[in-house]
Amino acid sequence: MFVGNRLRITGGFIVRPDGVSQGDLTIENGIIVSMEQVASKEKVKGIDEDRVIDAQGAWVLPGLIDIHCDAIEKEVEPRPNTLFPMDMAFLQFERKLAGHGITTMLHSLSLGVGLSLRGEHLVAEMIDLIASMRAERGMIRHGVHLRYEVSHLTGFGLAERLISDGLIDYLSLMDHAPGQGQYHRPGAFQRYVMKNQGVGLDEVAAIVEELEGRRSRVDWAKLKALTAEARSRGIAVASHDDDSASAVERSLDFGASISEFPLSLGTAQYAYGKGMGVCLGAPNIVRGGSHDGNLKAVDAILEGVADILCSDYHPASLLHSIFKLESEGLSLHKAVAMATINPAKALGRADKVGSIELGKRADVIVVRKVRDIPLVVSTIVDGTVVHATQDFA
Repeated sequence: MFVGNRLRITGGFIVRPDGVSQGDLTIENGIIVSMEQVASKEKVKGIDEDRVIDAQGAWVLPGLIDIHCDAIEKEVEPRPNTLFPMDMAFLQFERKLAGHGITTMLHSLSLGVGLSLRGEHLVAEMIDLIASMRAERGMIRHGVHLRYEVSHLTGFGLAERLISDGLIDYLSLMDHAPGQGQYHRPGAFQRYVMKNQGVGLDEVAAIVEELEGRRSRVDWAKLKALTAEARSRGIAVASHDDDSASAVERSLDFGASISEFPLSLGTAQYAYGKGMGVCLGAPNIVRGGSHDGNLKAVDAILEGVADILCSDYHPASLLHSIFKLESEGLSLHKAVAMATINPAKALGRADKVGSIELGKRADVIVVRKVRDIPLVVSTIVDGTVVHATQDFA
């Protein structure tokens, strides 16, 4: 690990907000202080050789910002009813994230009904752990994306407290009831719960009955007040799985500024036309389509009606999706923006992170391709190298 006040990255293809150019990048006290567009081979006075990263032939990107990823749930509970110690799971997961080039992660934690690591006690425990990691300065920047299931009535008080205590960075409203959103097809919800929770038909029927009963008692006015309070505290609000223009309008009525995973191209077009950020999953791009047969993410991106990428459930896909989009014809700097400056703007952090520009925090990754697969060889957060591996140049 490199430490010290100055670090130089030389000869790489630097991806800036407006394009790509080869050159050198100098970081001092965690800030990007110079960026020359002509690579220098001369030793720089005042910087030891062990504080220089040779990036000849590599790409130098801003650190990736992931606003929606629930993979921490599988780290803690890799199989149904098999919980591992949270601090162990979290610290090991953090190292994976640095290796994938993710320098800011908003862990998506769900208050839901009968779905994985989504009960109030476990969610609260994980959020407290994330808060403590922030105080201790972890390898990367951590935050919380609270996904609130509208029918989870007993979790409303916890959601209020988490928002008022300043523990939430991003809030989305979900409605995963049978017949809604991604579960609009008959039996889709039941199949999902049985697969992920290892329950049988009788148990899933009880979950469905409970969920439908709770949904009928949702106080939509209270939910609207909750999102208004979040927005008053600078917390971005998102919708989830919008499936129509009317669903987008409902989301807008709740103050949502981001539409996550719209289910059709027409819905994405409508949301984007209404000024919402449209967030799509990187696994959809890497795999070539939706596993549920919904919107193909590449179609919306090339149509120009989606502007944010997230890893959803597979962190490694975020970097891979960027280069996949380039191969589909999108300029590299525009593809990079979807996982860096655009989510930073959505969170209100674009003045500090999200792009390689003078005066910004030095969250930077160095990427090389092996067998045409982009791999991170160095991850820098606040000017400190937190991940470094064998350079295969």
